[in-house]
Amino acid sequence: MKAERVIRERIVFGDGAILEMKVWRVPVQVPGSRHMLKYSLFYGRPGERLIGYDNERGKGDHRHCGEREEAYTFVSIEQMLLDFQADVERLRGERI
Repeated sequence: MKAERVIRERIVFGDGAILEMKVWRVPVQVPGSRHMLKYSLFYGRPGERLIGYDNERGKGDHRHCGEREEAYTFVSIEQMLLDFQADVERLRGERI
């Protein structure tokens, strides 16, 4: 089985900010994660990540908030997307 794309979405806001979400179902767990997904959720501007969620090989599930990186407890795709959306909305000061 090859990686299967589950989500691919990109939004460019009027102020130039970018939201990009990519999630794949993978045949083998990414080292450090306990699920069969590989993901990268990004909100920021070109060259500047403001909010990010990913499970980089060896680091496992984690999130970035500006320069800070912290562990993220993955429960489900749905919950992760809700958490990411809440972080972006908090930063933007509006619902998206």
